[in-house]
Parts: sequence; structure tokens; C-alpha cells
Amino acid sequence: MKKLINDPADVVADALRGMAAAHPELRVDHADRVVYRGDAPVAGKVGLVSGGGSGHEPLHAGFVGPGMLDAACAGEVFTSPVPDQILAATRNVDGGAGVLHIVKNYTGDVLNFEMAAEFAAAEGITVQSVLVNDDVAVQDSTYTAGRRGVGATLLVEKIAGAAADRGQSLDRVAALARRVNAEARSMGMALTSCTVPAVGHPTFELSETEMEVGIGIHGEPGRRRIPVRPAREVAELLVEPILSDRDFTGVVIAFVNGMGGTPLIELYLMYGEVVALLDKAGITVARSLVGSYVTSLDMAGCSVTLLNADDDLIELWDHPVHTPALRKGC
Repeated sequence: MKKLINDPADVVADALRGMAAAHPELRVDHADRVVYRGDAPVAGKVGLVSGGGSGHEPLHAGFVGPGMLDAACAGEVFTSPVPDQILAATRNVDGGAGVLHIVKNYTGDVLNFEMAAEFAAAEGITVQSVLVNDDVAVQDSTYTAGRRGVGATLLVEKIAGAAADRGQSLDRVAALARRVNAEARSMGMALTSCTVPAVGHPTFELSETEMEVGIGIHGEPGRRRIPVRPAREVAELLVEPILSDRDFTGVVIAFVNGMGGTPLIELYLMYGEVVALLDKAGITVARSLVGSYVTSLDMAGCSVTLLNADDDLIELWDHPVHTPALRKGC
């Protein structure tokens, strides 16, 4: 294992210290391992809290700031944050308008966010939760009951964050977040496995001539293992299951995401193949995002996320955002 780390046990703590030094506009609680926007809580604004296991950076801490999250809870690598972390974040972003929890559908995340929400409600904090489960690859997996939450998590955080930034109510922000999740689908693939620092070896083995289709963001194996294909065929393997799973007609927001070890030149190449397939299907891309935003440590591969979009969702997507990993209109 070759990684730029000190002790595998200290990876998350060391990374949070570096993030605090690089982004003084944020406030990092190192004891609870929660990253806050510097002005949290914002009076009268719905607070947005998300989080999960570390190793998916820039998700979630990289999306903390005006226009997106108010706080992100960092668990150990590929391990859910604990209820105490989530409760602390919920308390500290409550500006009087309630708090929305954005939760990826992994068993530990679901249970711990539910417990934290119950504790917060007992303290008089109004909390609603939105579950993200956009992955079409598998119904159940190592970490989940039901579909996994993957690339659409970013879209939910961006659009819900914009609505909260505009002063919309908790009910409205939660409804928008649920709508984005319902209208989005994702599918991913891998050329290599990832290596968890505390484990020290790849999560699964792929030969130089193999690829895995339908992987999850924790290194879970996918639908099937097949010989490596050209990018054009890989795009078909990702887009066709998405288009088969729901009706994508008209206009979409398209997100081609790198899994952590894929260079941008390959991601743009893949985006071109995805757009060609969407054009053939009569689908127009209104907005796009290309880059490594929802990763799996050092995994080489990519995922595709499509979101059915109308003028309202596009307007919220275009709303200014200022976070370490995503900035526009600021």
C-alpha cells in the first residue's frame, strides 16, 4: 500500500486538520469531527446536515458552505458517523427554521441519523430526513437494504441547499430534496478496486483485462465482471440501465463522476460518449457536471447520474454556491 498518510488510524483526524488550515472560512469541530460553515447557525434558515463515512471526498465536507450544506459529519473511512456527531451538528445549525438531514441509504447511516433525529426532536428541534437511493445497479448490497445512495447525493445537497439559501420552509426544502432523489438515477463501474488505509490491500481483485460494472462507493462488487471495453461501450453499460429504470424524456442535468483514481481527460471523454447516447435517445442536457465529487478513495472508474429537470430545478441548480469543492456565481 502506497498512500500519503501517517498512521492509518489517524487518517480522518489528520485530513480534517488539513481541511481546517486550507479553508479558514469553515469551522471544524475536531472533537466531534463535524465541519460547519463559518457563520452557522444562520438565523431563520433551514439547516442542512449530511455526512457519512470518510473516503468519498469531496463528499460531504467539501460541500459545506453558502448554497449547500451547513454541516457535514465525518465518520471513519467507509463507516457511518455516530449519533452523537450528528446530534451535535443538528444542534449547531438550527437557526430556528428546522433542520434537514440528507442521508445516503446505507444501513449504518440510516440507523444513526434516525437516532440523532429522535434525540434532536426530544430537545425541541424540528428535523426532517431525506433518504438518497438512486443507484440502479443492485437492489440490496453489502451495506444496504434497498438501493444505495450515490451520485444523486450531490444533486440533492445542491438543490436543497439553494432552496434553503432562498429562505424556503423546511417542508418545501425537504419536498424538493425528495423530488430530486425520485427523479435521479445512477450507475457506476470500476477498473480497479480501492484500498482502505486500515486494511492495506484492495477490497476486491481485478485483473488488468477486467472491469466491474455496477459497483458501489465502498468498493462493493457490482452486477457483473466483464472484459475491459472501449469507453463508448462502457457509456452504454451505464446509460442504458438508467434509461430503462425510469422515463427520462426532455431535459436532464447530467453528472459524470470520477471514483477517485480517474483522470479528468477520461471523464470528459466519457461525458462526450454519454451525451451522444442521450442525443440519440432524444434527451437534452440542460446542465452538466464532470469531475471527481463522490469518490471511493483511489478507485479508478466512473459513474453517471441523470436528473429529470424542469425550469425550477435548473434555476436552483444555477443558484450561487461557495464551498471548497463546488463554486459558482460567487
